[in-house]
Amino acid sequence: MAIQFFVGSIVTVITIMIHALVTVGAVGIARKAGLRHTVRPKFHLMAVMVEVAAVLMIAHTLEMLAWALAYAIVGATPEGSDLLYFAFVNYTTLGYGDITPVQAWRLIGPMTAMNGILMFGWSAAVLFEVLQKTLDHLAKIGARGFSFEDRG
Repeated sequence: MAIQFFVGSIVTVITIMIHALVTVGAVGIARKAGLRHTVRPKFHLMAVMVEVAAVLMIAHTLEMLAWALAYAIVGATPEGSDLLYFAFVNYTTLGYGDITPVQAWRLIGPMTAMNGILMFGWSAAVLFEVLQKTLDHLAKIGARGFSFEDRG
């Protein structure tokens, strides 16, 4: 059981590092967008959110690939299993149950799910922060329909 926690912890640290690097990139996208003056604020907001969401989805895909690679290295699934599919099902907490880990690695699925929940929560927080900062920027430059001064 200790080896499962050890391997799961290593992969979790790797995914956190990936997510941290991507978060820095997402913040960079938002900062760069904040320097632009725009005549179409709604399209500007949409473009920033799409860019950040796409970057975060790439990060999640890389993180699932890290889990799939770990499954392959330790032999966590029965021979011939689709490791990437298994990683996606666990990481997203979908839990179809059509592929199950071998007995010696039965904790790897829940560890993947726990990691996925954490990373999706982190992504939601990043998206919210980027949205808030972009709206603040649009309000500062006086974009029509993006002022918060009327709020009570």
